[in-house]
Amino acid sequence: MKAIRNYVLFVLSAALTFGQAQPAAKPQMADAVYKDIKLLKGLTVDQFLDTMGFFSASTNMNCIDCHGLPAAGDQKHYADDTKLKTKARMMIGMMQAINKQNFAGKSIVTCYTCHRGGEDPKSTPSLAVQYSEPLDDPDEIEIRTAADEAPSPDQLFDKYIQALGGAQRLAAVTSIVAKGTYVGFDTETEKRMVDIYLKAPGVRSQVVHYRAGDGITTYDGSAAWISQPDKPVPFIELTGGQIEGAKIDATAFFPAGLRKLRSAWKIGMTTIDGRDVWAAVGTGPEPPVKLFFDKNSGLLVRLARYIQLPIGRVPVHVDFDDYREIPGAGVKMPFKWTPTWVDGQSTTALTEVQANVSIDAAKFARPTATKK
Repeated sequence: MKAIRNYVLFVLSAALTFGQAQPAAKPQMADAVYKDIKLLKGLTVDQFLDTMGFFSASTNMNCIDCHGLPAAGDQKHYADDTKLKTKARMMIGMMQAINKQNFAGKSIVTCYTCHRGGEDPKSTPSLAVQYSEPLDDPDEIEIRTAADEAPSPDQLFDKYIQALGGAQRLAAVTSIVAKGTYVGFDTETEKRMVDIYLKAPGVRSQVVHYRAGDGITTYDGSAAWISQPDKPVPFIELTGGQIEGAKIDATAFFPAGLRKLRSAWKIGMTTIDGRDVWAAVGTGPEPPVKLFFDKNSGLLVRLARYIQLPIGRVPVHVDFDDYREIPGAGVKMPFKWTPTWVDGQSTTALTEVQANVSIDAAKFARPTATKK
């Protein structure tokens, strides 16, 4: 998609101010950091960036499409009014009015409802779509009645634990330190070295060694941050759904906690890349979590989670692959994973993994931007 291919440009779209936001004790509000916000007030910085990604994914447009070509050469032009920005504001107002009048203000109708990944909404039915094989997205699975042969949630999670090496051996792994490579749209598809630090039951830090300096993403068990050099907003304190997402991502590496992520689970069958998988859909007060386990091996192949925003629900999924045994630990873990979200994709591939290594607590503390 053009929106994904132009992720590097989208990252620059955060530059709606003439200066750079500095780390703050409280979450940065978009109104204070960005210039020329007229409708999307009251959002934190991470919510605002997710909203921009939602627009991009819904319309298959990148930041320059809306903000104009001058913004590609000078970041201050992201604050310029353009015809498409004016049109987008009108459409947001229309969407909000529809939801208020018909759905008690809930974000039922979104940009994606009509645009479906295209610049222009379609009003004429497509016969090609009607008479072609349906394109099923496993992330969209909703389970009302489980298949007769479906395992119970306990059976499914227990099979995964056994496939990794068993509950006793997994419980003995309290920390993991790993090295490998990271490649994504934020590296312009160049492989960079990455360090991963994990601590039970679900604390995580990732350090990507970019050309400009270290990019650090940290979840300490209750708070989460992103610090990345040479970005218009070099430090972001995550909030709400982003913190919940960081918790889920960290828990995935200590699988005994997966069952506890949601209070109720339903099991159904779907396919991912032609592979039969059991889908476990976890529900509760928060947005759902969906876990996809290979039907034969029992291994987790995908995790899907969601962030609820005022303009709609943002999907994120992480594909897991290349399960190997951690040296000396007797348990397996994925040595490769690929997160995909509305404004980017990355792949981490591990080359070195150590279990039960002492990790300095500073690795999980609030990071600061670093530059070379």
